[in-house]
Amino acid sequence: MSRSEVTGGDALISALDAAGVRAIFGVPGIQLDGAIDALARSDSGIEFYSLRHEQAATYMADGYARASGRVGVAMVVPGPGILNATAGLATAYACSSPVFTIVGQVDSQSIGRSLGLLHEIPDQTGVLRGLTKGSYLARTADEVAALVATGIDHAIADRPRPVALEIPVDVLHAPAKTRDLEGLLPIESEEPDHASLERIAHALLAARKPAIYAGGGIHIAGAHGALIRLARLLGAPVVTSLAGAGAIPADDPLALTHACLAAVATEADLIVAVGSRFLDRVGRPELSDVTVAVALINADVQDLGAPRRAAYTARADAGQALELLGDLVSQRGTRPPAWSSHEIAVHRETLSRRGEAVAPQRRWLGAIRAAMPRDSVFVSEMTQMGYVSNDFYPVYRPRGYITPGYQGTLGYGFATALGAQVGAPDSPTVSVTGDGGFGWTLQELSTQAKYQIPLATVIFRDDRFGNVMRIQDALYGGRRFGIDLQNPDFVRLAEAFEVEGARVTSPAELEATLGEAVESRRPIVIEVPVGEMPDPWPIIV
Repeated sequence: MSRSEVTGGDALISALDAAGVRAIFGVPGIQLDGAIDALARSDSGIEFYSLRHEQAATYMADGYARASGRVGVAMVVPGPGILNATAGLATAYACSSPVFTIVGQVDSQSIGRSLGLLHEIPDQTGVLRGLTKGSYLARTADEVAALVATGIDHAIADRPRPVALEIPVDVLHAPAKTRDLEGLLPIESEEPDHASLERIAHALLAARKPAIYAGGGIHIAGAHGALIRLARLLGAPVVTSLAGAGAIPADDPLALTHACLAAVATEADLIVAVGSRFLDRVGRPELSDVTVAVALINADVQDLGAPRRAAYTARADAGQALELLGDLVSQRGTRPPAWSSHEIAVHRETLSRRGEAVAPQRRWLGAIRAAMPRDSVFVSEMTQMGYVSNDFYPVYRPRGYITPGYQGTLGYGFATALGAQVGAPDSPTVSVTGDGGFGWTLQELSTQAKYQIPLATVIFRDDRFGNVMRIQDALYGGRRFGIDLQNPDFVRLAEAFEVEGARVTSPAELEATLGEAVESRRPIVIEVPVGEMPDPWPIIV
C-alpha cells in the first residue's frame, strides 16, 4: 500500500475531526500504530495527550466531557489497555458522561479464536457492552468513518453515556475506499411525552407550594435558563442534586442544596424532579419517608419506574420539558410566589447551623471558594472533605462541580480534573483530594507538566484511609487495620515532575497560595497536613 492511499486509520482521524473532536486522551501501543501514525500525518488540529496509564485516559475524557459539554475521546490498546481503563468507563456511565472510547483489537480474522495473541482477552466486546450504552466493531476500513459518527451520536443522544468502538489492527492499516460517512447509522432521539408534561403543568398550577428538584440532566440539556425561568414564575425553591450542583447559582435566593430536600418536602405539596435518578445513595427512592406528591421527568424511561413512586411521570429531555412547563405556567399570568423568601432562607440557615458540626472542613472549603473565580470548576473526591463539599461548597457555574456519582470511584479525581481543565480551559479548575485517592493517578503529574495543564490540586494529608477508619471505629470497636498510608513528601514529588509544590498549614495560607497560582494560571500541587476531622456522616443525607 502506498502512502498516498487512505487507510482505516486515516478514516478514523478524519471522522473524529469532522465530528469536532479536538482532544484525544490515550496511551499508544502496537494495535493503535495505524491510528497514531494517521494522527501524526493529519492536519486535523486534534491534540493527542499521551498519558502514563490507561486509567487516566477514560478519567480525563470524562472530565473533559463533563466540564465542556462535548464528547470526550479516549484511545487505548486491547486487553490490559482497556481493562485498565474500565474504572473510568464505569464512572462515566454512572455520571451520564459521553465518553467515546476507541479500543484496539487483534486482527479481524483472529477475534474470538483464543490464539494467545498479544493483548488478546476472551470476549473483549462483552466487557465493553457491560460498561457502555453501545459498542461497535469495525470489520473493514470502509466501515470506520460511519461507525465513528454513529458512535459519537449515540454517546450524546438522549441520556449521554459511554460508547466504545473496537478497531482491529489490520483494519487500521487496510486501504479505505473513502473517508466519507457512507453507511452512517443515524441515532434518532425519542419525542418528549407532551401529554404527560401537560398533566404535570396542570398539577403545578394547582399546587399551593410546589418545589423543583434539579439533577444532572439540567447540565446535559443546557436547561439552566429554562429551569430558572420556571422557578421564577412559580416562586418555588430549586433543590439541586449533587450532579445538578450549579444548575442554579448557589447565591440565587431560590437555590438550595440536596441536604435541604427532605425538609422542603415536609412543606411542599408537589416536588417536580427533573433530570435525576431520584434515588438515594443506597438505592432507595428519595423522600420515601415523606408524604408528598412527586412528578418525575427524565430522558431515560428506566429512571421513571420502580422502586420510585410518583404521582406523575414524563419521558422527556430536561430542556424540552422545562421550556414547555414554563410556557404553560406563564399562560396563566402572574401569580403570588409559592414560597416567601423568608421560608427559603430558613432552610438555608438551618443547614448552615447543622454544618457547624464540620466547621474545620468548612473553613478549608471556604478558603478554596474564596481563592477560586466564580466560573471555576471543582472536582471532588471520596474523602471527608469531599463529602462536606457536597452541601457546603457554593457552585455558581453550570458544570462547575464534578463528582464520581454513585460509582464512588476513589482515586478518579486528579486525572478527571486534568481532563476538565483541558475541556474548559478558560475556567480555572481545582482538584480537592485526599492522600489516599491521589495515589491512584499521581503518575499523571508527568502529563500535567508535559502539557502545562494549569490545574491546581489540593491534597489533604492525614496518612490514612479516613473513610475506612471511620467505619472500623463505628462498627468494629475501633479496631483499625490496613488503613495507614506510607506517603511521599507531596511537595518534593510534584517538584520531581517539574510541577510547583507548596505546603500550607492554615486556611488563610491555602487561600493565598491557591489564589496566586490560579491568578497566574500555573500548575501547582498544594499539600495540606491535617489531623482527624469531625465526622461528616451525621449531616450527610
